[in-house]
Amino acid sequence: MMSEMTTTSVLNTTFVRPDGFYIRGFYALQHSNYYFIFLGVLYVATLICNFLIMSIIWFAQSLHTPKYFGVFSLALVDVSYSTTLIPKSLDAFLFGNRIVEYNSCIAQIFFAVYFAAMESYTLMVLAYDRLIAICFPLRCNTINSNTNMILVIILSWTVPFIIVFTMAYYITRLSYCKSTIVNSYFCDHGPVFRITCSDYSVNWFLAAFGIVVLYFVPLALIMLSYFCILVALLRIANTDGRKKAYQTCTTHLILVAVFYVPFLVTNLMGWINVNVDTDTRILNTSLSATLPPLLNPIIYTLKTDEIMQQIKKYIRNRKIAFSA
Repeated sequence: MMSEMTTTSVLNTTFVRPDGFYIRGFYALQHSNYYFIFLGVLYVATLICNFLIMSIIWFAQSLHTPKYFGVFSLALVDVSYSTTLIPKSLDAFLFGNRIVEYNSCIAQIFFAVYFAAMESYTLMVLAYDRLIAICFPLRCNTINSNTNMILVIILSWTVPFIIVFTMAYYITRLSYCKSTIVNSYFCDHGPVFRITCSDYSVNWFLAAFGIVVLYFVPLALIMLSYFCILVALLRIANTDGRKKAYQTCTTHLILVAVFYVPFLVTNLMGWINVNVDTDTRILNTSLSATLPPLLNPIIYTLKTDEIMQQIKKYIRNRKIAFSA
């Protein structure tokens, strides 16, 4: 009995900070290296598509509007989110470097959670832009000027930063005296704090709080804004105007569904402690983290007339230059 009490006392008073964490990855998926090659291809395509849409917005003066400031911010977040996850995963599972140094792991936790939250908040900013444009068309340029939109975007970057920084900081307060094997494909916030030998109730609370504030609140505000937009659209007498408004809203709602549905399903299962096969969870989390950043610029390009016009204009100018 005395021996057990002594052991417990040592565990409670000794703070163990490991040199690093071992990223386990898939348990039983055969030829998983091919899957990570597939993620690498998605990453390259994500970079190309998002840098293309950012370049179009940057160089086309006609697109220097609040709406496209939001789209530019989304593309920037998409690139950052993918870059946080995929290159490190390729290094771990294609080149065998599965041990991640402690500080690097904490940094990846921060940036992975932060840019995922930024996806959520940027979609909320785009919903705000549509709300102002459709519900207040006569005062749209006054309420949501370029300057005001930039301030809204800065605010949307700041709030998640504070919350996620706090979440990452409290990971550094945990002691790891038993296992340093992370059951994920990267330094994932939940799997990292759950292998600690410390009390992680604060970390669990922050994770739950983060899901509510960073994902449920923006989603609720997006749904509320689109309820107001629907009411406003029903009052539009002009058929062409209503059709154009529906088109821009449909584009945004597709982006909302592509991001929120898989992301919330995955995190809700972890939040309510539903046991999910590790390989299934990794497939779900990796695809929900890599597909939206690729699909966002593609959907916006194909569904937005202004961007398609800029692409056609560029192609025409290139043809003229070659023929001259």
